[in-house]
Amino acid sequence: MTTNPTTGPPLLDTPGAARRARVAVALAFGVHGAVSGTFVSRIPWIQHHLDLSPGQLGLALVMPAIGSSLAMPLAGRFVHRWGGRAVVRVLLSLYCLTLALPVLAPSLPVLCLALLAYGAMAGMADVAMNAQGVEIEQRIGRSIMSGLHGMWSTGGLVAAGIGILAAHQSLDPRLQLAVAALLLLALAQPVCAAQPDVRAPQQGEEPPRFALPPRSSLAIGLVGFCGVFAEGASIDWSGVYLRDVTGASPTVAAAAYTAFSLTMAVSRLAGDAVIHRVGAVRAARLSGAVATAGGLLVVAADRPALAIPGFALIGIGVAVVVPLAFAAAGRIGDNPSQAIAGVATVTYTSGLVAPAIVGGLAQASSLTVSFGVVTALSFALLLGAGALRRAEGGRAPGGTAATAAAPGGTAPSGPGTREPVVGEPAVREQVARSSGPNSPAG
Repeated sequence: MTTNPTTGPPLLDTPGAARRARVAVALAFGVHGAVSGTFVSRIPWIQHHLDLSPGQLGLALVMPAIGSSLAMPLAGRFVHRWGGRAVVRVLLSLYCLTLALPVLAPSLPVLCLALLAYGAMAGMADVAMNAQGVEIEQRIGRSIMSGLHGMWSTGGLVAAGIGILAAHQSLDPRLQLAVAALLLLALAQPVCAAQPDVRAPQQGEEPPRFALPPRSSLAIGLVGFCGVFAEGASIDWSGVYLRDVTGASPTVAAAAYTAFSLTMAVSRLAGDAVIHRVGAVRAARLSGAVATAGGLLVVAADRPALAIPGFALIGIGVAVVVPLAFAAAGRIGDNPSQAIAGVATVTYTSGLVAPAIVGGLAQASSLTVSFGVVTALSFALLLGAGALRRAEGGRAPGGTAATAAAPGGTAPSGPGTREPVVGEPAVREQVARSSGPNSPAG
């Protein structure tokens, strides 16, 4: 892996360097997801330990989303100033450490403060990791963002499973989360050290201290908003829907969330191959069609056998929407982390309001009507998919093109086209011409 003397970041000029960079950032996503999954598995204990009512618990669980929304716009400036590798390392390490805070809270106000800090670290680390992923994707010329988010889902599922086993064995959550925080912190260090040191071009303008979403990212953010709304509604309300609308038992109702989570994780892991074959826009339209079909099945369901496959289809449909939104945002302007922060702020705000909107509509009418709105937003993915066209090409006009996989300087065309990628003959020839025996290796 050689270093670009002009802009600073390493060039992924060999198949081995590209593979190592991709694995390193994927593992960082897995660590991030594992922190989230570990915390979620112990929410029932926190509620019981502090004797929280459902309303009080709901208030506490809004705090991570508020912390993320407030802190994410700061991440672009951090990445620009110190580089992606250093920022991911610091923020992911802090996120691992905040995992131990919620179970130590002695009261609801302290819990809210702990979750506010937890959410802030989660959001900023998320932006920095996605900025790293977008840069690596552009330099190797092949879609990887869906797989990265699949690793996040996988990390969350594995950690949640471990948490459930720990709860079944009556392990003290304070001990469990402290040990988990230290283990994940230790794992994060070599994972982050192995990532390329992505930095903004020297001529790029430094983002403001608190970067509002760029206007050019709003359409992309709205597409992500629709996908995350369907995701958040399904995660929080699928079990209640099966119990109240279809008359399912608590055990069967829990299967709806399992079906949704598993299909989303598997779809994300397989999504890059689909995106590479059909392109970002067609993949988004296909996703919208599948999610809409799932929503219609849920709305029409009068028994669990129909609703569970419906939630599974929604999981498949929304799986690649957020990865594609981040990939598209990363091609706006000279500072991809700023655009990603803007899209993340718009997108994750959806996760903040979705549960409340679904609950409010259900209170005023019914859960069936609520998921009719979810279905309509899923259909909106079909209409808005064109906003993700940036994910199929280089940086938008007015910004700098991504550095190519080889030091030849040609920006890759991205998923959906067939440009040479790392390791193919055209790239190997460029590497041979421009890299000599004295080039430093990474």
